[in-house]
Amino acid sequence: MLVVELQIDPRYAAAVDHSLVEQVVAATLAAESISDSIEVSLLISDDAALQQLNHDFRGIDAPTDVLSFADDGDGPPFVVPPGTPRYLGDLAISYERVVAQAAEYGHSTSRELAFLVAHGMLHLLGYDHERSAEDDALMRARQEAILAGIGLTREEA
Repeated sequence: MLVVELQIDPRYAAAVDHSLVEQVVAATLAAESISDSIEVSLLISDDAALQQLNHDFRGIDAPTDVLSFADDGDGPPFVVPPGTPRYLGDLAISYERVVAQAAEYGHSTSRELAFLVAHGMLHLLGYDHERSAEDDALMRARQEAILAGIGLTREEA
């Protein structure tokens, strides 16, 4: 079972394809051989909201395209009923960055949104491109493989 809690700023609701977001989350989990029941929350908002989150949680006062907040399990375990999905974490994406970066890279907003969802999901699963050049290359390769698996290649416009 996969549960994707999706909150979208009303300004972007008509532009965001819910099924694409869910497809990328599922494809990322499948690519990483995760078959557990998973729950993830995803917020799609604007630069101002992402800048505030970036400031509050990372100490960086600048907008960003995607933020990932993994459930690191630091707190005491919470007893949940059998069959309840494991909570993986939260993602926040700036739709303003989706539009700008799609134009910059010359592809569709759907591909850019999918790329950022895959990127954020990989962070929730422990990937970190900031550790080393090798980790960055590995994460980029995983993202591209996930997108190619759902038909969104780099050449897709």
